[in-house]
Formats: sequence, C-alpha cells, structure tokens
Amino acid sequence: MYVIARITDMHNKEVINIHDGTRLGFVDDVEVDTCTAQIVAIVVFGRKKLCGILGKEPDIVIHWKEIEVIGEETILVNYKCPPGGSCTCRSGPHILGGLFR
Repeated sequence: MYVIARITDMHNKEVINIHDGTRLGFVDDVEVDTCTAQIVAIVVFGRKKLCGILGKEPDIVIHWKEIEVIGEETILVNYKCPPGGSCTCRSGPHILGGLFR
C-alpha cells in the first residue's frame, strides 16, 4: 500500500519506466476519483515540439495499478507505450548531439 502525505509531494518526482528503463519525465498532474477521493492516475505532460510552434507530444497517463514503487525522488512504473505513441527518453534535447559518447 502506498502512503503519500500530500498530492503535492508527487509533483516534481521523476517517472522511470521499469519496462524498458526510459525516463518518462516528471509528474505534472494527478487524476482523482472524486467519489472515493483516491488517486486514479498520474500525468506527465507531453514535451513541446520546437518551442511549442509545432504543438506538443501527447500527455502520458499512468494508471495507479501501473505504479510499482514511489521513492523520495523517483516513481518507478511498469508502463507499456501505446502503439504509435512516443515513449522516448525525456531528459531534454542534447545540444552537442552525443559528441562525448
């Protein structure tokens, strides 16, 4: 059973997918069932494409049953990317393009 003092404690936790090891991003929002007052899912907002000029990637909605571990700084999830979805590393653009590999 997961115990969280506040929903705001989840904000800014990094979400890591244990299915393939990718960094999905940070928790930006949560979905709450207003009838039971339980968290249903966490949401990682999609990244903007070309500073928002070309829109943005779709948001990643991770259902509560897909959450494996909630740590102090990270949340480990077992999330399978939907067909045609973009589940790539969300660490940000690499300016030098892998020059120091």
